[in-house]
Amino acid sequence: MKATQLLHNLGQSLWLDNITRDLLNSGTLDRYIEELSVTGLTSNPTIFDHAIKGSVDYDVSIREKLANGESGEALFFDVALEDLTRAADLFRPIYDRTNGVDGWVSLEVSPLLAYDTASTLAAAKDLFARAARTNLLIKIPGTKEGLPAIEEAIFSGIPVNVTLLFSREHYVAAAEAFLRGIERRIEAGLDPSVGSVASVFVSRWDAAVAGKVPAELSNKLGIAIAERTYKACRTLLGSPRWQRVYNAGARPQRLLWASTGTKDPKASDILYVKALAAPFTVNTMPENTLKALAEHTELGTILSADGGDCEEVLAKFAKAGIDAESLAAQLQDEGAKSFVKSWNELMTVIASKSAALKKAVAS
Repeated sequence: MKATQLLHNLGQSLWLDNITRDLLNSGTLDRYIEELSVTGLTSNPTIFDHAIKGSVDYDVSIREKLANGESGEALFFDVALEDLTRAADLFRPIYDRTNGVDGWVSLEVSPLLAYDTASTLAAAKDLFARAARTNLLIKIPGTKEGLPAIEEAIFSGIPVNVTLLFSREHYVAAAEAFLRGIERRIEAGLDPSVGSVASVFVSRWDAAVAGKVPAELSNKLGIAIAERTYKACRTLLGSPRWQRVYNAGARPQRLLWASTGTKDPKASDILYVKALAAPFTVNTMPENTLKALAEHTELGTILSADGGDCEEVLAKFAKAGIDAESLAAQLQDEGAKSFVKSWNELMTVIASKSAALKKAVAS
């Protein structure tokens, strides 16, 4: 049996961290759903930048929107929503079958808004309304400024994928923002069943300390941070405060492992996938990692609810001079800047594509 099926049977959701029009048009995404147990999908500016820049598949759509007077950011979101609503419809049977636990797709608000609470919330409401799909998650960064927007979005009934989380502390802050939004819905007499995932980035930890720690600690920091976060998640899900909202009809916010592609060419191609197998979690993986996983026929042990030996491992990193708290803040800041860089590159691609298509029409 494929390891993809084994993970699915374990109770972990496999989401593809990619979307292109070719994936949709060629039937490849359908095949991943049928053959590789893929039950959801995530996107980000980098993914769309690569998809649009390296393909003519979007030219007709962009040309139509140019004719309607659209440009820049507005044009991009219309193009992105075309892809994501199609994907959402493909996953809708899974969403229905699991009563909304699974079968989600994600769209990110402009990363330029990462430190602007009011604009982030306004953008989240607008994109969710335009998509008109109940199984669309709006990605909002779990920055200090993003947390109030997350709470307000959840209170407004907008499903949220909290992104750019790098530590236990980041996760707990995001989970509490989600919970406050749910508690306010209950107090207001609203349906508390609003979907959400909290995305914790893993492999970037190891990339950040590569060559700076003893060889025996290579590729172990990201997993230890994930284990520590998983322990916090299990503790929160079992707490009286959270159980009260479940009793009122709320759904739990699921923990999602992001950035799970192996960066080190000397390490296993499924290093993070194998280490982070756990029920009622999500692993969103790049296409190459998904394909690699499908070549395997076994998994390791299930992630321990008590965090395993994560604190011992993290103590070794501290001894080696790694300050996990400050590094988490650095990684979140770098992540936000990286998304802005990708966004600006994407807008450049949209502009150049638009100019070329206009020129072709004129000639």
